[in-house]
Amino acid sequence: MTRPAAGGAGGRRAAAPDSDRTRSRPRALLPVVLLPVLLTTVGVVAPAAAAAPHAAVPVLAAAPADETVDPDRPVRLEVNLFEPRTVTPGSLIRVKGTVVNTGSAVIEDLDLRLQRGDVLLSRAELAAEDADPDPSTSVVLPFQRLAERLEAGESSTFDYTVDSTELRLERDGVYPVLLNVNGSIDGDTRRVGELSTFVVQQPLQPTARTAVAWLWPLTEKTHRTASGRFADDELAESIADEGRLDRALGVVERLPGSSDTPTLPITLAIDPALVEELQIMAAGEYEVPGGRGSGTEEARDYLRRLRDMAAAHPVVALPYGDVDIDSLETAGLGDVVTRSLPGTPAGTAQDPPGTPAGATTDAPLPPAGESGAPADVPVPEEGAGARILAEALDVEPRTDLAWAPGGSLLPGALERLRGGGIDQVVLGPDAVTTGDSAVGLTDATAAAAVTVGTAGGPMPGLVADSRLTAVVGGSQLAAGGPRLAEQRYLAELAVLTSQAAPDTEQTVLVTAPRDVDAGPEGAGAMMADTTSQPWLRPIPLESLSTGPFTEDGDLLAPADPLRLDTAGLLGVTAANDARNDLAGAVEGDAATALQAFDAATARATSVAWWDDPTGFRDAAADLTATMQRMRGQVTLLAPADGTYTLASSDAPLVLTVRNDLPFAVRVLPEVRARGNRALSIGDIGVRVLAPGERAVLQVPTSLGQSGGFAVTATLTTPGGSPLGERVQLQVRSTAYGPISLIITFGAASLLGLLFLRRLVRFVLRRRARTGGADDAGVSLGPDGTPTRSPV
Repeated sequence: MTRPAAGGAGGRRAAAPDSDRTRSRPRALLPVVLLPVLLTTVGVVAPAAAAAPHAAVPVLAAAPADETVDPDRPVRLEVNLFEPRTVTPGSLIRVKGTVVNTGSAVIEDLDLRLQRGDVLLSRAELAAEDADPDPSTSVVLPFQRLAERLEAGESSTFDYTVDSTELRLERDGVYPVLLNVNGSIDGDTRRVGELSTFVVQQPLQPTARTAVAWLWPLTEKTHRTASGRFADDELAESIADEGRLDRALGVVERLPGSSDTPTLPITLAIDPALVEELQIMAAGEYEVPGGRGSGTEEARDYLRRLRDMAAAHPVVALPYGDVDIDSLETAGLGDVVTRSLPGTPAGTAQDPPGTPAGATTDAPLPPAGESGAPADVPVPEEGAGARILAEALDVEPRTDLAWAPGGSLLPGALERLRGGGIDQVVLGPDAVTTGDSAVGLTDATAAAAVTVGTAGGPMPGLVADSRLTAVVGGSQLAAGGPRLAEQRYLAELAVLTSQAAPDTEQTVLVTAPRDVDAGPEGAGAMMADTTSQPWLRPIPLESLSTGPFTEDGDLLAPADPLRLDTAGLLGVTAANDARNDLAGAVEGDAATALQAFDAATARATSVAWWDDPTGFRDAAADLTATMQRMRGQVTLLAPADGTYTLASSDAPLVLTVRNDLPFAVRVLPEVRARGNRALSIGDIGVRVLAPGERAVLQVPTSLGQSGGFAVTATLTTPGGSPLGERVQLQVRSTAYGPISLIITFGAASLLGLLFLRRLVRFVLRRRARTGGADDAGVSLGPDGTPTRSPV
């Protein structure tokens, strides 16, 4: 298989005698994934991106895995010595290493020879060689015997030496060479192994030089959940002896004089979230699924080592979590980027040791003012990321430089960075119209410094050499081993030096992939070469800004602005919307109150998830669940039996609310009687709940009749979104309401009227009978009273 790696070089495949058989190798096709949600965005930026084609990054075959067998080339070569790095006329070229029979058949009469191609004098010629290797060979040396017999699975060392004069290197430059191994399998003698590299010849007294600066990343995919707890103990493995981060830091530690005054200043680009994670581990016992974490001592030692290197080398603070700036900007999540930036007070994202986001605790809460909101604290001048690095490493990091993930930035993302304290950006050649000129592909003199034109005005920039990034990133897995990756690195810089005018110096910025897996024998040797080769000169990254300068260029939008999984981004968007709604309910500084959740969001949207869409979707789902738990910590408490009894027609409905969050929130109770207009609910307005407060709310009510009513009660934010659980209540009342009283009094009045009517009729009938009172027809007694009831 192949991967972007160091060295690709391309040595041309040498023409072999009749005994050599060559066969073309198929090239893997890269699948293209179409993202429909980006059609509108990409449709706008694609024409600009397509306007400036760029040379392909060198790609060399990686060292095959043990289980991989090439039936055409069953012999694998591993080189541990290739000297000298730069040849001079009359010097001996010595190659030492191992040949391994990866096939299943015995190989006999193994021979090795060196073959070279035509000299390369410019970066463009080397790029063309990578794109279309020339199979012709200018000089072919005689074979030298390696081994008489090599059984299947066996290996044998070799030591090959040749005088450089035999290669007939007529001029200074870079020569592609091929290590060609022939052998006999079942009587068939043919080429059984090959390895491409370069021979570099430079003048004894350089006429031009190349100044090289390095930007070295120390980042890691988060090992914490959105709530701040550890999801695994893999960070302990990474910082342990021979772990990835241990090797990455070891590359810098092993440089000459790196612990005192380094001769080669390497700018360290550090993710504050990684340092914060190490601090939590180093603070003492930490829990991982299944028990205690094992990396406390390793974390303490790594922080000490990192502190030593930060004292000797410049430090750049990456955004907290090393967020994917372009993907977030494309998804409308630019506020997540702002909260992660280290150079602005708005960069509040951090999750210090303490209560994880979304966790319930009985621990003491932070001090609060009279309103229940967090007490006022001084507004910092920098972001949380800068403070994390300053406190942990005792260093003042640089916060005005942004290193674009993937090498490119959307115009809107660049403007957001500018507003967040960024004054300079590191881009790849594909991100600026003059990028190829900056790395010496279309100009004789490479110059990393460039001014990038944008709609918001010019922005100082540095163009990182993507070809060298590929070499550094693949050094440990390069075919032939790290030593040949180093030789490719020298070849790239040698053609730059060869094409430059006499008495000039050009500048180059070398970076590594964010997840670089390198060691001192690969990337470390490349760094050391910058100090040992007379035609190279190490410089600090800051010195690139003083020139020379490439012609000003315009920003080119990335061809793929969305590198994070689309489904995962939709989940993050939903969680962030819920976060912003909760922020509108916070009484006090919402950014400080929600900083732990913002840190979780940044960790969940890191560039480290590019190659792990499933993991990113899981992280987004965890983020959503954590926000739901946080919102659920502000809730109504239902009565024990679910029933309230009101004693009068205007008795208030009493509700109990609880705020388990460590900050004050403003809530709005909402009570509704379902399907019954006899119960009216009043509005009590917004209430402020202090951290940890349990409060009683009295909701005004008005009853139109007695009986039972179904009531639904909820808490919402001022924005109208629900908090906590919805509570179902049964409200009962035996009190007479206004309607009941009207009916009762009305009935009594009606009965009175009916009695009065009967009485009047009785009187009238009596008068009618007696002519006056007797006319009513009523018999009277001796005393004049009626002898019977008129009713």
